[in-house]
Amino acid sequence: MLGAVFEREVQAVPRARGLYAARAVYCGALLGIVATCWLVVTGTQTVTTAGDTARFGATLLRILAPLQLSLAMLAAAMTSTVAVTSEKDRRTLELLLISQLSDGQLVLGKLAGSLLRVMLLLLAAVPVFVIASLFGGVTMPQLARLFVVTAAAALAAASVATCIAFWKDTTFQSLAITTFALVAWVAVGEVVASRFGPVVGAQVSPARAVFAALAPAGGTTLLPFLAVSAALIVAANIVAVSRVRAWNTTQEVRRRPESAGDAARAVSAKRPSRVVWDNPVLWREICTRAHGKAMLLVRLAWLLLFAAAVAGIVAESRRPRPDGLAVAVAVVPMALASLLAVAAMAVTSITTERDRGALDVLLVTDLEPSEFVWGKLLGVLVAAREIVLLPLVLCGALAVARITTVENAIYMALGLAVLVFFAAVLGLHAGLSHASSRRAIAVALGTVAFLFVGVATAMRIMVAFGSSFELQLAPFLAVIVGGAVGLYAALSARNPSPAIGWASALLPALTFVAITGFLQGNALQVFLVAAAAYGFATLAMLVPAIGAFDLLTGRTTTGE
Repeated sequence: MLGAVFEREVQAVPRARGLYAARAVYCGALLGIVATCWLVVTGTQTVTTAGDTARFGATLLRILAPLQLSLAMLAAAMTSTVAVTSEKDRRTLELLLISQLSDGQLVLGKLAGSLLRVMLLLLAAVPVFVIASLFGGVTMPQLARLFVVTAAAALAAASVATCIAFWKDTTFQSLAITTFALVAWVAVGEVVASRFGPVVGAQVSPARAVFAALAPAGGTTLLPFLAVSAALIVAANIVAVSRVRAWNTTQEVRRRPESAGDAARAVSAKRPSRVVWDNPVLWREICTRAHGKAMLLVRLAWLLLFAAAVAGIVAESRRPRPDGLAVAVAVVPMALASLLAVAAMAVTSITTERDRGALDVLLVTDLEPSEFVWGKLLGVLVAAREIVLLPLVLCGALAVARITTVENAIYMALGLAVLVFFAAVLGLHAGLSHASSRRAIAVALGTVAFLFVGVATAMRIMVAFGSSFELQLAPFLAVIVGGAVGLYAALSARNPSPAIGWASALLPALTFVAITGFLQGNALQVFLVAAAAYGFATLAMLVPAIGAFDLLTGRTTTGE
């Protein structure tokens, strides 16, 4: 019913080695979090009764549930986007359009095929959640509602992502607009919750729905949320099926001249030649449509995010005691979206060149490695100026609204600038290190998402189970070591170096120190530690990208 595209994914996905590794790593990470939480609570509190273990089990599931929801939605959306855009970049989507596949089989086949990996990960996590529920505090119906909400949200995110990917012409635009759509979904849910109450908000927002599913009376909000998710799924797929050919064929037809006379007139009507800068890579990134034609739409999306975040900050500033959680909900989603968008633009600036064969042309020119790397890096930051600058301005808005001090706002802005530059270098490093575009994009975006979600999870654990943050280093050692191994595996794929090894080892440990300083209110300590950790990691990736450029790109075997 779903066609040959889905049948191919069904036959190929179970044979992929990466799927087995992903399931093992994901389940191992969940078990590590369970063990860490237990060590934290037993090291700081006394657990003697069944009521204590039941409270621990309920709190543990409230930590694992949003973690799984965030990863499932991001993985489903990014996998669906890359599944479509990779066909466009390799010029194979035209072959699918002229085949005997119907529009429905093409769209739904791509959607279902990209969701296979995510759904298999969710199935693999079921035993881990059942084990966690043995502590008590959570029943099997609550767990069932949790997984139903997570699966529905992931399917809705994948449907929206597939529709956007068929619509837009570049991978970066598809990823950026998809990220904006997910953040907007959560933001709309928060607005609804503030206007009509948390019960109605749980019927709209996936973030609130997953917590409502764990409540004893969570069944009252489950069906309305499933109805909202089903509406998104049906609407996105109907639009994609009805417009897939119009989006991907009419533009090509318009570009082709109908006759020799039309071709001659087209040649004579060409624009006058433009002066290219000394660094042609930087000139192309800034002065041409290297990242797609409709960048205005991406800029408009980030302006809307900025306006929504400022509105949330202003609303909280009018209260006698601003709620820190509400301020975080207004600021953090935009910061995460910006980091993901910058990393996506950086990695796709390399993978798109490789998929279209333009990278091979650049490698046989006399471009120096530093010209290429810095041209791409600075070009990405300038082309994404709204994505880079608006979160920094948002830090100033916190100071203007007197939610934080001017000094802390400066530390926040400088720290966020370091993270943005780190995300850009990470995307460039992943694009040069991995020959497969899908793997490069997954490594870049996955690393940013895991760092961000991992930090949030660690903060929740430390606040929920302990009061003395300095004593929690020992329980977190397993998580720190596991994060270091994972970072090293992701960053040293093609060109391992001692600097990347040290960066992978120090980054999780220093991030833990930064989290501890943040929870204790030491803003300067957080900035200095984060700047040192992520600054060193940035240099560890940037120096090999220039020094080992020929090795990373294969230039030593094709040129000279």
